[in-house]
Amino acid sequence: MRRLNVIPLALAGVLATGCAVGPDYRRPPVTTPEQIRGSKVATVAATEAASLADRAWWEIFQDDVLKGLIDEALKNGYDVRLAAARVEEARANAGIARSGFYPAIQADGGWSRSRRPVGSTLGSAPINLYDVNLGLTWEIDLWGRIRRLNQAALAEYLASEEARRGVLLSLLSEVATSYFELRSLDLQLDIARRTTGAFQETYALFNRRLEAGAASALETSSAEASLASTSASIPDLERQIVAQENRIALLLGRPPGEIPRGAALNDQLLPPEIPAGLPSDLLERRSDLREAEQRLVATNAEVGVAMADFFPTLSLTGAFGGVSRQVSELFGDGRTWSVGGGLLSPVFQGRRLKNQHHAAIARWEQAKVQYEQSVTGAFGEVSTALVAYQKLAGQEKEQAGAVAAYRQAVGLSNTRYVGGLSDYLEVLQAQQQLFPAENALARTRFERLATLVQVYKALGGGWNLTDTQWQRPEQGRSK
Repeated sequence: MRRLNVIPLALAGVLATGCAVGPDYRRPPVTTPEQIRGSKVATVAATEAASLADRAWWEIFQDDVLKGLIDEALKNGYDVRLAAARVEEARANAGIARSGFYPAIQADGGWSRSRRPVGSTLGSAPINLYDVNLGLTWEIDLWGRIRRLNQAALAEYLASEEARRGVLLSLLSEVATSYFELRSLDLQLDIARRTTGAFQETYALFNRRLEAGAASALETSSAEASLASTSASIPDLERQIVAQENRIALLLGRPPGEIPRGAALNDQLLPPEIPAGLPSDLLERRSDLREAEQRLVATNAEVGVAMADFFPTLSLTGAFGGVSRQVSELFGDGRTWSVGGGLLSPVFQGRRLKNQHHAAIARWEQAKVQYEQSVTGAFGEVSTALVAYQKLAGQEKEQAGAVAAYRQAVGLSNTRYVGGLSDYLEVLQAQQQLFPAENALARTRFERLATLVQVYKALGGGWNLTDTQWQRPEQGRSK
């Protein structure tokens, strides 16, 4: 009896070490530029860029309100919770695939009570019958089908984890960008109110001069039009501010409401240069590229599963149980057992298996192209963001100079008017030029901040942070 139990298990152990059919994964070669377009000297940037891996880059803005909003979004944001649930699903699916390595054991039992007809030679007294059975089935992974299924499930789990980290990065980037846009709208509203006040004074002056016969109706109408145009922008900006606050509240996972403010738009700190690092490092930094590669790993393993389906499947079976009229005798004289094995081989499937194999290869090709496309697109995103940040810095400098010149022109025209050297129409014209220039400067400042966020996102900043460091970076680094 003991030998009969040992031999099948030993045989199963030998068979389980069989080969795994199908291709083993190798990262496909991708073309990477020697240096990212728009970056500075690569040797210097590579050393500085390494710090991005361990840095919560949003801290460079030194805005405690922004940090608090990001922390709240990472804890309560709907996208974060949805991504976490997807990770749990993928983890469970990996566990399901892993269970294929182990035997499946089932138990069943039953009880029945019956009686024979009166006059039966065996008697007609009621009879109790008890039965208990323990069954075992075990697929021997001869061709690596189960191993490939596990590789695919594990890769899908890792891909979902990378997708979750990508959601975190996208969410905090969107929160930061939305917050800066809110501060930009606040600044534009302040400009509109200041300008409206100035135009109100100008219009009142022209109106008094018109009544005194010292000004023309044309000048007064021009001042009134400037006042009305600027005043009309105030309710529109107020509407945009409410909409922006509600948009941020949704990102935070809270009901619509007011959003607290921190540093003003012009007080936000901006680094002069951003290290891009080596192009080859980008493949390891960005979670979307790692996700795309794990999808490729999964489809590669699925090709092996499709190939293994061409080969026979070997299964071991076993059963142990008992049948008796008394519960106490179930495992006595009434016990039963059996051991066996079975081989199932495809003979004719109407080309189903071949088409499954072709479909698996096609899915691998799709994943490969998507990975290559993601890599190429990533370099383009980094380059575009870097160049935009550099060009916007020059644009902001020129616009700031223009605003300063227009403000000086307003002051000089006022001085000339007070000295009797010009009429007040000259002051009005200077004011009309200043208002759009200040608005343009505010928008450029926002675009530069938003582009900085996109640069760090494109570079995969913070890719080595743990979950604790993502939510509370200052605590994570101190541990």
